[in-house]
Amino acid sequence: MSDNSLNEPTRSGRDLIDPFGRHVDYLRVSVTDRCDFRCAYCMSEDMSFLPKAEVLSLEELERLCRTFINLGVRKLRITGGEPLVRRNVMWLFQQLGRNLDTGALDELTVTTNGSQLSRYATELYAAGVRRINVSLDTLNRDKFLAITRWGKFDRVMAGIDAAQEAGLAVKLNAVAMRNFNEDELDQMLTWCGERGMDMTLIEAMPLGDIGLNRADQHLSLAEVRQNLEQHWTLQPSDHQTGGPANYVTVAETGRRLGFITPLSHNFCESCNRVRLTCTGTLFMCLGQDDAADLRAQLRASADDGLLAQAIQNAIARKPKGHDFIIDRDTADPAVTRHMSVTGG
Repeated sequence: MSDNSLNEPTRSGRDLIDPFGRHVDYLRVSVTDRCDFRCAYCMSEDMSFLPKAEVLSLEELERLCRTFINLGVRKLRITGGEPLVRRNVMWLFQQLGRNLDTGALDELTVTTNGSQLSRYATELYAAGVRRINVSLDTLNRDKFLAITRWGKFDRVMAGIDAAQEAGLAVKLNAVAMRNFNEDELDQMLTWCGERGMDMTLIEAMPLGDIGLNRADQHLSLAEVRQNLEQHWTLQPSDHQTGGPANYVTVAETGRRLGFITPLSHNFCESCNRVRLTCTGTLFMCLGQDDAADLRAQLRASADDGLLAQAIQNAIARKPKGHDFIIDRDTADPAVTRHMSVTGG
């Protein structure tokens, strides 16, 4: 592969400010829509994935990320699908990690299902990644297989072990679902405390047709928090990671617990992030369909000026927020694309 990143990023001095005065400095990049799981709240079991010809090369993704960094992005999160199933993806981490060395980037992170961590944890650390999010919704083997459909529980556990041994800070991400894991959340909080891991709970979001009525799954985190407070001391925290979670400290474990509440408490007023898909489509909001095709600008010229202008034009129309609704009368998803397309 060619090494485009030998040209170290040079700050343009331009910041990405949306129409509501929010400074966009956080980019989530989906490097693939493919995944080795078929989580029931995320996708249907018989998913049709993008033809490989439509997916940007790793060199093109690196160039896009570099252009965003030049425009003021300070944090990159690599997502999918499952990002670590993308062939040669460690090359991309290595190139992006150079921006940490130059000071152009503050943080490079990844969200993963954990299935490939035994293989890649050491390389991720070497590339400059220092913390990762692992999506895991249950500690029960049978329920894990039921929710992931294709997942290997022991492989994920070994991956978490490997990540911690490599020096990566691991945070568990769990989607709270009624009649599935609501009775496990105390146990999961205990387990995270014993392993020195933080945890974030997420409300299921109405993205894509999954063949189920999400009203059957939806569990308000306001209700979850009320239940947890019967057993745990949840202390206010001003901790921020740049993402949408509101954090508390669990006094009994000393670890943080985050709540991501797109439905019960809209977090859009402080949104500082945009999402880039593996096809070069930029979504300014997870819950809106408006998007910008950056692939055309990327391939139109070797000069990043056109690309930078397209990014700035897109940020200039970033909406105020999403309109997520889950109830019996709203069966259709808020947007038709699946979470695996946009990235976590």
